[in-house]
Amino acid sequence: MKNDVFTKTLVIAEKPSVAQDIVRALTPIAGKFEKHDEYFESDSYVVSSAVGHLVEIQAPEQYDVKRGKWSFAHLPVIPPHFDLKPVDKTKTRLNAVVKLAKRKDVGALVNACDAGREGELIFRLIEQYAGGAKPLGKPVSRLWLQSMTPQAIRDGFDNLRTDKQMQPLADAARCRSEADWLVGINGTRAMTAFNSRDGGFFLTTVGRVQTPTLSVVVEREELIRKFVSRDYWEVHAAFHAEAGEYPAKWFNPAHKKDADDAEKKADRVWSLAEAQAIANAVRGQPATVTEESKPTTQASPLLFDLTSLQREANGKFGFSAKTTLSIAQSLYERHKALTYPRTDSRNLPEDYVPVVKQTLEMLADSGMKHLAPFAAQAVKGNYVKPTKRVFDNAKVSDHFAIIPTLQAPSGLSEAEQKIYDLVVRRFMAIFFPSAEYQVTTRITTAANHSFKTEGKVLVKPGWLAIYGKEAAAEVEDAKDGDKGQNLVPVQPGEKVKGDPVEPKGLKTKPPARYSEATLLGAMESAGKTVEDDELREAMQEKGLGTPATRSSIIEGLIAEKYMLREGRELIPTAKAFQLMTLLRGLGVEELSKAELTGEWEYKLAQMEQGKLGRDAFMAEIAAMTERMVKKAKEYDRDTIPGDYATLQAPCPNCGGIVKENYRRYTCTGKSGNEDGCGFSFGKSPAGRTFEPAEVEQFLRDKHIGPLDGFRSKAGWPFVAEMVLKYCLLYTSPSPRD
Repeated sequence: MKNDVFTKTLVIAEKPSVAQDIVRALTPIAGKFEKHDEYFESDSYVVSSAVGHLVEIQAPEQYDVKRGKWSFAHLPVIPPHFDLKPVDKTKTRLNAVVKLAKRKDVGALVNACDAGREGELIFRLIEQYAGGAKPLGKPVSRLWLQSMTPQAIRDGFDNLRTDKQMQPLADAARCRSEADWLVGINGTRAMTAFNSRDGGFFLTTVGRVQTPTLSVVVEREELIRKFVSRDYWEVHAAFHAEAGEYPAKWFNPAHKKDADDAEKKADRVWSLAEAQAIANAVRGQPATVTEESKPTTQASPLLFDLTSLQREANGKFGFSAKTTLSIAQSLYERHKALTYPRTDSRNLPEDYVPVVKQTLEMLADSGMKHLAPFAAQAVKGNYVKPTKRVFDNAKVSDHFAIIPTLQAPSGLSEAEQKIYDLVVRRFMAIFFPSAEYQVTTRITTAANHSFKTEGKVLVKPGWLAIYGKEAAAEVEDAKDGDKGQNLVPVQPGEKVKGDPVEPKGLKTKPPARYSEATLLGAMESAGKTVEDDELREAMQEKGLGTPATRSSIIEGLIAEKYMLREGRELIPTAKAFQLMTLLRGLGVEELSKAELTGEWEYKLAQMEQGKLGRDAFMAEIAAMTERMVKKAKEYDRDTIPGDYATLQAPCPNCGGIVKENYRRYTCTGKSGNEDGCGFSFGKSPAGRTFEPAEVEQFLRDKHIGPLDGFRSKAGWPFVAEMVLKYCLLYTSPSPRD
């Protein structure tokens, strides 16, 4: 790829490790590369890299509105074009890449960023920034890689794509970035302006990904709050056979699912009298036994992508998604022990079979005693086969699954070792044989009542041997029987007797709150809840956010006080409920729905295929933005309809009933339906939304705090306490400020 006039071609990768892989692959054909601080150079190539996004979009100065002036008068902000600005923490790297791009001996550029929409955007913004007001004017080609083996890289250079071929993908990338900016900025400023009408600065952030994610958590909490527990009974028995006793539970073989009542199940009885009658009818009576026993197999789970690794680490160790990403990033960057973690693929490229075999050989020869024997077993048994379950180019996007590298790590922290072991065990397990079980279902029948017993005995551990005592936890949807419940034998024709047989009283439980593990799963599968077929299809591989951004979305919601982390549970705050009430009341619910992402993904996919123009898409986004701001601006009623609380604490002025509305807590008189005495105060003084429990305490004690979370008119946070004196409300800065 030498140029007759200019001697060198600049290759820009997305991250330093890929730049190094490219250099290694090109060395046999391009000659030796000399290493510099931020690039490699040969006679014909200069190879450098970004570190993710080096440049981001911003509104031109004349269109930008500084915090403190966020009002409807300045909205909506729809600039005719976007300027660029460096990402602060990577300015040095940007300057180095720009300097290389402007070199007089560099006559062409190769975009070697990751094969996908984001990789296209990273390069395009760098190139635009480097050119400034006057474009660089140097020809651009695209290196499209799905595998990082030296041969795959060399093949990629032999088949570079043209700039024209990549233009539709570049358009889609820019559109998604600009649309996110327009909706996020205008939505946040419009909702903030609406909520700040009573004074102060009530920051109310919204976004295409963050708000639907919050909506998922709020909807679950609404179900929990509305849940009414019901009593039900199970009938448990111990049946005695000649060989010993075994447990069983009554069930109704004729049970069918009730679409209107998910709580109705085959083994539940809804009155104590009925449960007692079953127990009395069966107790001490002869019973017949039938059973079916069959072998089953259980394959290992797939390799990790980032989201499944974050879910696993949260479930096993309680690590937050952010913590897991940080650890995985350290294992990749610092220790060179794992492959790139920000991936949504759970497969490997088809040409990776030799690399996998080498990796297992490295693990077998390592000093890691808890892992090495299994790796040695896999090598000796030639377990690695080119199966589509593992090696499938069609399921590899811009990155492949997270696996160990050829480098054995040392000096890992305890947390790093835990994540490394998770990845290595999963990596080895997928090549091991399936676990083999003998599953027995035993039906015991007495007095026309049926009882079920299930046993599941591990016959050959296969991949589960890698996990040892933890093996049962690795089986998805594991029940007690999965831990190796053996059943005492019953001879053909043998009669058994049940004693004791007793009803067991239980209560239905509300749905569980989201943990980070389950919320990440909900974000990943958000598309499945979308009703429209086309939109659902468009979101199939996407979900809400990307593997790289999901943890920061969750952390952002916590930082903005929309959610609290209590133990492993994520609990939405009053501020979250207030936002959902606002979006519903204003008629801009699309901001809280996964369908918005589905619609965008569908149209961006069309754009990538050349079926939709960039201008048409952005015009739709501008119209949506204007409509959203208009609805907030023109809303003129005093309150917004919603599900509001009635407080237990009486009005401190007249003893009347205090009720909540959208903006305030107000006295409604002794009956709760009057104008009351006039006592009222805002729900969100100085931008901090109070929880109902805090208001109860405040009214009862006439004092609360010091509390954090308040914001000044300029948007600065401060700590304050609130005191109620003579029915006048004071918010005073705390001495802790």
